[in-house]
Amino acid sequence: MKFLEYKAKAIFAKYGIPVPRGVVAARPEEIHDPPLPCMVKAQVLVGGRGKAGGIKPAATIEEAHAIASQILGMDIKGYKVKTVYLEQRLDIEKELYLSFTIDRSAREPLLIASAMGGMEIETVPHDQLFMQHIPTLIGIQPYVLRSMTKRLGLADHLGEQVEDIARKAYALFRKEDAELVEINPLVVTKGGKVIAGDAKLVVDDNAEYRHLEYAKLDQDRTALEEEAHEKGITFIQLDGDIGVIANGAGLTMATLDVLNLKGGKGGTFLDLGGTDDPDKVAQAFELLIKAKPSVILLNIFGGITKADTVALGVKKALEVMHADVPVVARIKGVNEDAAKQILRDIGMHPAETMEEAAELAVQVKRGGV
Repeated sequence: MKFLEYKAKAIFAKYGIPVPRGVVAARPEEIHDPPLPCMVKAQVLVGGRGKAGGIKPAATIEEAHAIASQILGMDIKGYKVKTVYLEQRLDIEKELYLSFTIDRSAREPLLIASAMGGMEIETVPHDQLFMQHIPTLIGIQPYVLRSMTKRLGLADHLGEQVEDIARKAYALFRKEDAELVEINPLVVTKGGKVIAGDAKLVVDDNAEYRHLEYAKLDQDRTALEEEAHEKGITFIQLDGDIGVIANGAGLTMATLDVLNLKGGKGGTFLDLGGTDDPDKVAQAFELLIKAKPSVILLNIFGGITKADTVALGVKKALEVMHADVPVVARIKGVNEDAAKQILRDIGMHPAETMEEAAELAVQVKRGGV
């Protein structure tokens, strides 16, 4: 679950992290009492707003209305701006970077800080980063925070503020089941205050049941991805035109990789997971057909999800949708003979290996089969 900046900052404030005063508006006429002078900021779930013209200063209420009118409705990297956040303009002395994320290889939270704030963290030289794993059973210790502020080169009165913000950001990270808490920039004002100039918050989707208050958040999902989410189906639209459906995230990603090696490009990532319900398979396949792929690549290993269950679901979906999209199928495992017969009856293209299936899918797309 991703949060728009103004919603993330409301949660930051709840945890005691200092944020600038601001107001949100969906229409220029809703702007009544902005904190002038202010920054008018597009609210979209994507970075690079400033470079795209989605963040501009305003000194008067009239200017704020005019700039909001310009920004609302803008397209920023494929996302339409529906709201703007008019936020108190800060008198910036220095910009820092601070975040907590998950290092999956280490299976621990990772604290990252830098004196080079305001930049995309990927572009900051590694030697300019302070990085420290935080053991979950111990938590964030004072010596770690002291090492961080020393590395950032902060005077004592600033270092104490940054340490306090880091402690609170880590508390937020743990209690909200976050995958990412990022402040970039963490602003040091000319008056000696440290304030979160921006806020990025991503909460683990798997913890959604513990945070029902976030259920109605706007997410960066397409209409089909939203429909899939409501049905409990893992479905992601990509920029290719070959529909990929497999069971298990690892197998699905491997299928996409092999397809790419064979010269194809995945248009969807659809993970059936572990289901033995033909209706659930049919629902997933119907979503895939709605994405209008040129060909569908089905790669199934029958275990918990039996091979014939998938075949029955595919057959049902094609019949209900009256679709004639070609299907290339590589199917192994429990009841695979029955599954192959069902798919053969509906005219699918069989394959024995994942490599063969990917190559065949590319050939079918190009009209070579």
